[in-house]
Amino acid sequence: MNVLILGSGGREHAFAWRMRSSKYLNNLFIAPGNAGTASLGTNVAISPTDFQALKSFSLGNDVDMIVVGPEDPLVQGIYDYFRNDEDVCHVAVIGPSQKGAQLEGSKDFAKEFMSRHNIPTARYKTIRLENIEEGNYFLESLQPPYVLKADGLAAGKGVLIIDDLNEAKRLLWEMLNGMFGSASDKVVIEEFLKGIECSVFVLTDGKSYKILPVAKDYKRIGEGDTGLNTGGMGAVSPVPFADAKFMEKVEQRIVLPTVNGIKAEKIDYKGFIFFGLINIDGEPKVIEYNVRMGDPETEVVLPLVKSDILDLFVSVATETLDTKTVEIDNRYAVTVMMVSGGYPGSYEKGKTISGIEQIKDSIVFHAGTTLKNDEPVTSGGRVLAVTSYGHTMNEALENSYKNIEKISFENSYFRKDIGFDLR
Repeated sequence: MNVLILGSGGREHAFAWRMRSSKYLNNLFIAPGNAGTASLGTNVAISPTDFQALKSFSLGNDVDMIVVGPEDPLVQGIYDYFRNDEDVCHVAVIGPSQKGAQLEGSKDFAKEFMSRHNIPTARYKTIRLENIEEGNYFLESLQPPYVLKADGLAAGKGVLIIDDLNEAKRLLWEMLNGMFGSASDKVVIEEFLKGIECSVFVLTDGKSYKILPVAKDYKRIGEGDTGLNTGGMGAVSPVPFADAKFMEKVEQRIVLPTVNGIKAEKIDYKGFIFFGLINIDGEPKVIEYNVRMGDPETEVVLPLVKSDILDLFVSVATETLDTKTVEIDNRYAVTVMMVSGGYPGSYEKGKTISGIEQIKDSIVFHAGTTLKNDEPVTSGGRVLAVTSYGHTMNEALENSYKNIEKISFENSYFRKDIGFDLR
């Protein structure tokens, strides 16, 4: 098979790394890719949302399958674009239809879906500018802190958590008046849920599903989960508290109703569902859906999936996933992100990266890199994800931290306490 992966981060590098071992793989292309994916396939200078260019490339290179990494092309309807075009409808797209992608693309859609199918989540109310007073009354009915979410995609910045009621009302008004552009034309107000979070990933063909290893990521820039939110500073899998009893509740109360809801509503869905969950005294609730794999969680989940990933994707495309068994590694995997100094604020790019070639017993996934004179340099805030195995979480952590010391670029930073709350 000739496969095209869309995206340029650590998630896409992890997909490319895992696909290289597939007996089904012939040619591998990554659009646009990064310095790491360049060693596994052919990087292609095409935007993941330039559907016409992706069509032309697919036809010219006999692409059989497109694996979509980021959310934007899914929300913009890449699945439907290929399915409805007679020239490229034979190309399998791993990702949901545009309607299915609304589970991530619209917080209101996701909440309404959960409500219809009795899936446990926080109390909420969706507010537009014309009913802002209802929003203020709802805020008054809640205990602080107050959670405000832009309905649409806002580049990971559309969620505000505020301690003061008057400040929450003011920010609600600002959001509805364009703080996040059209993404906050509608705002979902939620009650704050206190517990410990984890990420559950499911691969589905729209009828059956397979649950992949559970992960926990660390969003804050500072140790002890302090400071600004980031795209993710590290991840751990498996998660100790997500034991058989907890996961039975997750499957029966959340995963099954979600997949059955997708089926009942005739949503074409062939790809991943990311359940952002919170464990409240052993009871799971959904914080959010994503319609693709997370990043950096992919960098710990895929290394634990021993099955041929392309074989699984083919079964998703042909709706035969129920015939497959997913083999899971019984070790731990831990990812620690190396980021640019200043991230998640302003940071410099183009810093030379050295030492990757010295790493033998960890996997280095490139997240924000590019090639300059055939050498990797930084091109993003999150630069590298160093993933290691271990028979315990601490062993995996030690392996990652030991190897990070061998890698350097100017003003690099990483958290030294990944997994601190699970020890």
